[in-house]
Amino acid sequence: MITINNLSINFNGEPLFDNVSFTIGDKDRIGLTGKNGAGKSTLLKILYGLQQPDSGTIVKSKTQTIGYLPQEMIPSSTTTVLQEAMKAFDEIHSLNNQLDTINNELTSRSDYTSKEYENLLLQHEQIINKLNIIDVNNAEPQAQKILLGLGFLHSDFTRNMTEFSSGWQMRVELAKILLKKPNLILLDEPTNHLDIESITWLEGFLQQYYGAVVLVSHDRCFLDNITKRTIEITAGKIYDYKVPYSEYCVLHDERMQSQQSQMVNQQRQIAEVERFIERFRYKATKAKQVQSKIKMLDKMDRIEIDEVDSSSIHFLFPPAPHSGKIVVEVKDLSFAYDTKKVLNGINFILERGQKVAFIGRNGEGKSTLAKIIIGELKGFEGVCNLGHDVKIGYFAQNQAALLDGEKTVFETIDEIATGEARTKIRSILGSFLFDQEAIDKKVKVLSGGEKTRLALAKLLLSSVNLLVLDEPTNHLDLVSKDILKNALIKYDGAFILVSHDRDFLTSLTTTLYEFKDHTIKEYHEDIMEFLEKKKLQNLNELNLRKKEQAVAEKSVSQNKLDFQANKEREKELRKKKNRLNSIEQQISEVENEIAAMETKLNTSQDNEIFSKYQEKKELLDSLMQQWEDISIELNI
Repeated sequence: MITINNLSINFNGEPLFDNVSFTIGDKDRIGLTGKNGAGKSTLLKILYGLQQPDSGTIVKSKTQTIGYLPQEMIPSSTTTVLQEAMKAFDEIHSLNNQLDTINNELTSRSDYTSKEYENLLLQHEQIINKLNIIDVNNAEPQAQKILLGLGFLHSDFTRNMTEFSSGWQMRVELAKILLKKPNLILLDEPTNHLDIESITWLEGFLQQYYGAVVLVSHDRCFLDNITKRTIEITAGKIYDYKVPYSEYCVLHDERMQSQQSQMVNQQRQIAEVERFIERFRYKATKAKQVQSKIKMLDKMDRIEIDEVDSSSIHFLFPPAPHSGKIVVEVKDLSFAYDTKKVLNGINFILERGQKVAFIGRNGEGKSTLAKIIIGELKGFEGVCNLGHDVKIGYFAQNQAALLDGEKTVFETIDEIATGEARTKIRSILGSFLFDQEAIDKKVKVLSGGEKTRLALAKLLLSSVNLLVLDEPTNHLDLVSKDILKNALIKYDGAFILVSHDRDFLTSLTTTLYEFKDHTIKEYHEDIMEFLEKKKLQNLNELNLRKKEQAVAEKSVSQNKLDFQANKEREKELRKKKNRLNSIEQQISEVENEIAAMETKLNTSQDNEIFSKYQEKKELLDSLMQQWEDISIELNI
């Protein structure tokens, strides 16, 4: 358990946290929520130790281990994927060294009843338990299993990390955290780097995880499927709800309504008291009552409504100009990057007004086909034709990175605005939450969410009848995602949406195209129905593999049992050796006491000394018998 006591931290002169206290239980599943800038990521950094609070304490045991995955990082490994993942087990060497040190000290000490000796035994047990949890004899199979779950192929294991994008390298960092099996896992927007299959796998892993999980996410489904507790951060305070995110939303609204009602009632009461004071302020007969009312107002705790994040983007796409019935036609299309085949014999037709989603694992060709359709990628085999009068609006997966960082927000929009739109630039930017001060900022200083909003704003400045959106929800908060979704529902043109956000896709598209094994398969169903069927399909595939896995699993299980048995035998052997040393020490002490008593008995016939002498002789006989029994067991 981790206890946070009276945590306070200021940011730009304002309290980000003000005397916040709560606990994290050993198996808690906590989702952090709050508006952008409320302090969610900061809290994770404080828990991990990357940032220190201005005041307050965080109490955790010395053996508490924490894993932390930030939103963004720059991996710099030059090893292979599997070698990098196996670095998670570097801790084993440190633990074994600690174990050797403790074993040596236990053997050399004789203060078996001291507090220090007990602490050494406790540390020894904790390290053994940690090694058992890590499962040292099964390290590489574990690493392979988790890498596969996070979307890597067997053939990827020997590829160099530098061959992969930063998003894929982040998956390896996540794998290392999961392999280390810390007591607490902290995740900051982990789904930004994962596809739907990897997200569902991670959900299953975290649901069964032995330790605690605290996460920040804008994926509503991910939050609901993992968390059992929601901590809201608002105006330096926290509200702790013992429910998942969707249930929290209902309770939050009820809390706001209750606060509003209480504040209205209090304001009415204050107004009545103030009228009484004003009416009788100068009447001597009412002076005592007036003073009493004034004191009551001074002591009254004024009810305030918690800060509400009312800021949200608001926009609708312009009406789509008319186009031909067929918007996109793809026939027998194949594409390869150098010698790596990505798409093979693809056939795809998109009609006017049709709304489709491209889904599947990362690297299966979703973004590649999107780039071919918009004309960014050439060199493919087959046919890709756009229909009559088709005008495309494109949002790239790395759209934010494509913005010119040296231009201001205003200049970014001004350079593409034409006609009447030039007079509405500030209004358009305002609808995407860029106030007068933010309009003059350079793009390079914007956050990921701000860059995404700016890129979406650019889409409004041209009238198109085909939207191609590649992961548009990355870095958008839950409210902004809902507004974008509503705008797409009302959009009367066709769109192709590449996304891994299940909640965002739900009830948004009419057709799904699954990318797998260089080809695509069409489904006329909602994303949730599709995923339910996939679960059944995966279960069937699992049943077919069970016989093949049985022998391997039996071998692994036996190895674990053997390892555990050896550890238990070593532990029992160490106890017996320590007990033998203790008995030998006691025998020496008793023999010295008996020798001293014999000297006294030679010069005295004191019955009390003789009685104690007999007791010591009996104790010596007992100790000698114990020493002999243990020696036989140890084959000494």
